[in-house]
Amino acid sequence: MTNPDITAAVTLPSALGESPMWHPREQVLYYCDIPGRCVNRYDPATGDLSHWPFDTEVASLAPMLDGGLLLAARDGLWRFETRTGKRTKLAPPPYDPQIERFNDGKCDPQGRFWVGTIYEPRDAARAALYRFHRDSLTKCADGITTSNGLAWSPDGRTMYWSDTKAHVIHAFDFEAPGGPLSGRRVFCQFPLKPAGPTPADYGGRPDGAAVDAAGNYWVAMFEGQQLLCLSPSGQLLRTVRLPVRCPTMPCFGGADLKTLYITSARENRPADELAAQPLAGCVLSMRVEVPGLPANLFA
Repeated sequence: MTNPDITAAVTLPSALGESPMWHPREQVLYYCDIPGRCVNRYDPATGDLSHWPFDTEVASLAPMLDGGLLLAARDGLWRFETRTGKRTKLAPPPYDPQIERFNDGKCDPQGRFWVGTIYEPRDAARAALYRFHRDSLTKCADGITTSNGLAWSPDGRTMYWSDTKAHVIHAFDFEAPGGPLSGRRVFCQFPLKPAGPTPADYGGRPDGAAVDAAGNYWVAMFEGQQLLCLSPSGQLLRTVRLPVRCPTMPCFGGADLKTLYITSARENRPADELAAQPLAGCVLSMRVEVPGLPANLFA
């Protein structure tokens, strides 16, 4: 059974909804449809839904201190002005865009943008994590295939980063002044997906995530039809069953940051599954007791 407290915030489905971000100044929700090549903005106060199309995949975004959005697309990092549609390139991609692209990205508490990549052949751990600061992209970690799950603890001393394909979430010691990473360790390892048809008891693999004010890590389990809440020590605190097989990422929003928004996917899913789950690809929402952390702005 799914949780009756979960509702559909946006019923227009995305092929692959990703990277929801509650804008701390505009008080609206932004999110991407990666294969749909568009950025969406949802205003829960009015119900208005806006779309901006792009000529390539935009996978993640962040609010900018001086206005506009920072976009991580296959062809690099861009500044985007939502009011005018103006796009300004900030950095070229540090990879071959034929086989790799940017994926999950967020700003740290100091206003630096961190973004990982996905190695699309998925047959080797060739993806990496980059930090964008002062017009420069620096590789900070590698050795994974599908970068996801970026988040920071409330005190900013721990950073999380997952490899969806390997079903693992890593944690790092994070030093705020310069942003170096150290002490890489396994925060949580999930059972791998067996070969062949997906079994009914498959719990999914870690996709996008968000941290609440108590330091708990909320992670969407892709293909597992659930959202997990893990303590700072990795202990399972709560399992939220969802009405969609493929949740992709949660984020905290609303004026009190107690509304949890969850994007989802429907691309390449079986027809019978989509018929049974009409909310696949939609943005879900639920209320929680502990507020989240506000999105950091790119300085």
